[in-house]
Order: sequence, then structure tokens, then C-alpha cells
Amino acid sequence: MIASMLQSGILNPHILQLIARIRHTNTVVIADWAFPYWPQIETVDISLTHGIPTVLDVLDLLTPVFKIGRIWQAEEFVSTNPQERVDRFAKSFGSIPLTREPHVDFKKRVPQAIGLIRTGDATPYGNIILESV
Repeated sequence: MIASMLQSGILNPHILQLIARIRHTNTVVIADWAFPYWPQIETVDISLTHGIPTVLDVLDLLTPVFKIGRIWQAEEFVSTNPQERVDRFAKSFGSIPLTREPHVDFKKRVPQAIGLIRTGDATPYGNIILESV
């Protein structure tokens, strides 16, 4: 018998279902453990414990299978995190266009997202919004 279950990549069925519904220019939020609940959008909570998984863990798994056209992040991320962390995010973002904007404006984009993936991350202002191509 051939095993039909997934063996690699994203294994969480809720994330797979969410990502499968995203179309051209739709957005999805990848957020930290303390990000507010938004009743108008679907939330997939994968937080296990403090720091596990991280926003970048999710992004790095999504990038090979999800066409990202743009990333949004709060501009406060740069001033509240050490350069090493800023560089790590930049490495994961690669050549994907990035827009940093005030946190207040970032949060105004959230209700228009198809869904939100809540992680265990504790990075200050490390939340991101991905827009599909």
C-alpha cells in the first residue's frame, strides 16, 4: 500500500486549506502569539509554546509553495529589534518587495486578509502580511 499522507513541507491541514483559498492579490497574516483576535477573519493558531514556531518558520515553509508578491511589516520592527534579527528577516524576505509602515496602518490591513496564522513568536513587531501575486 502506498502511503497517501504528506511527508514534507507544510503538514498542518488548516494552513493548507487556508492557503489553497488565496487568490490573486489576496493577503494572509502571519502573526505572533499576542496578536489581537480578529473575529472577521479565520485564524489558524499553531502556537505551541513561547517562540515555537516563529513567523519566519512559517514564512520559510510557505515561500517555496506560495507566490508572494509583496510583504508588509510595521516600521517599528527595525527600531525595536537587534540588527541580527532584522537581517534574518531580510534573508527570509529575499527579493520579495517589502513595505514597512506604521504599526497602526499595518493593523488596518488585517481585516481584509483571507486569514491569520498565529505562531508562538515573540519578536516585537515581527508580524507580516503576505500578498499573493
